[in-house]
Amino acid sequence: MTNINSNNFLYHIFPLGACGAERTNNFSSPPVPRLRQIHGWLDHVQALGADTLFLGPVFESGSHGYDTANYYEVDRRLGRRADMAELGRDLRARGMRLVLDGVFNHTGRDFWAFRDLQTYGAASAYRDWYANVHFDLRSPLGDPFSYDAWNGHFSLPKLNLENPAVREHLFGAVRMWVEEFGIDGIRLDAADALSFNFMRALRKFTDQLKPGLWLMGEVIHGDYRQWVNDQTLHAATNYELYKGLHSAHNEHNYFELAYSLNRQFGEMGIYKHLELNSFVDNHDVARIASQLREPAGLYPLHVALFCAPGIPSVYYGSEFGLAGIKSHDDWNLRPEFNPHALAESSPQPDLFAWIRRLAQIRKNSPALRWGSYVQRLVTADQFAFSRHAEGEDVLVLVNNANETAGLSVPMPGFEGKGFSDLLTQGDAFTADARGNLAVRLHPKSGRILRRD
Repeated sequence: MTNINSNNFLYHIFPLGACGAERTNNFSSPPVPRLRQIHGWLDHVQALGADTLFLGPVFESGSHGYDTANYYEVDRRLGRRADMAELGRDLRARGMRLVLDGVFNHTGRDFWAFRDLQTYGAASAYRDWYANVHFDLRSPLGDPFSYDAWNGHFSLPKLNLENPAVREHLFGAVRMWVEEFGIDGIRLDAADALSFNFMRALRKFTDQLKPGLWLMGEVIHGDYRQWVNDQTLHAATNYELYKGLHSAHNEHNYFELAYSLNRQFGEMGIYKHLELNSFVDNHDVARIASQLREPAGLYPLHVALFCAPGIPSVYYGSEFGLAGIKSHDDWNLRPEFNPHALAESSPQPDLFAWIRRLAQIRKNSPALRWGSYVQRLVTADQFAFSRHAEGEDVLVLVNNANETAGLSVPMPGFEGKGFSDLLTQGDAFTADARGNLAVRLHPKSGRILRRD
């Protein structure tokens, strides 16, 4: 089993933004130990119920962190390696896990090998460190050579990951992260742009270096089975579910969400044996509070997030209903963080406690963590599904309507069985002789019913 799996709950922080770092790196200022702020947030993270901290880029870069300048140094705007090692020790002392962002598809233009290429051109010892370098063309940024870049962004030149020297350099960095920081996993940025040969080699290396080290890939489109298997990665970002979660609530169309979940995890689900990372927002997309047209929809939405199959994650501040619209540089999505101030001025003062309760229920339920998935009922505004594991049966119901809803949920095989609500303790229901379970749902809410 990997260090991180569906038993866990991730809390996602973007350190450069959350810690209030400057937006650009001058590469000359002395290190500022902003990472130390995170120690003061860990009580909050654990109170929410998260047991795994996922940090966005922490390594030396030119601006947003994904333009790496040095894989072996912590960004001076965040501190030194010693600060990162101290944070790793604090997490381990708390029984928490640590995931770091691994940006291996590309570097920034300030990366030392690219600087050497700029200086020496065809004579550079690192001319083969980048993909498709040609000296008979110029780059869009004026270099006397052309090269491949990530998604057309020439500030992010693509590494030649088939070059053994490049792999040795990157794998050496991973070894340092494991030995010095004690990481438990790596989120692979732009995994959908990485070669499968590279991911297989990385998996083989990490399996030997630290058995169980979790590899999770950022994959937006495609069949996740290509990336998640015994040879490449352990998990991928479930963008299909992300889309279904917010769209179904905005459009009052639970059929969309039900279709995705059944396609992915139902009896014939194509991903029923995979563990995917589920989320409702992150550092690249608008905050969920800004995506939803009706703020009250945050409550049934999070019931679905924590009760559906997957490894759930929450992006820092969104547990308070923090807003954020995507902009040209995404910094709107990555603000400074002060959980104590947000707790006092939360746009959604009940949301933190709601998520914490959902996390507690999930933690104590094998069925919700890794049980099978069965769709039970779906209408435009109401949706019910069940999870089963080790003799535990849980029925999850959500109501996206603005009024109370009465449902009769078909539960064949559960005739006369009683169910108790884990969210609203004290409420109980019993299936009739035909196996139908009559349930009333409060507006914009949900129920999590465990069979007695």
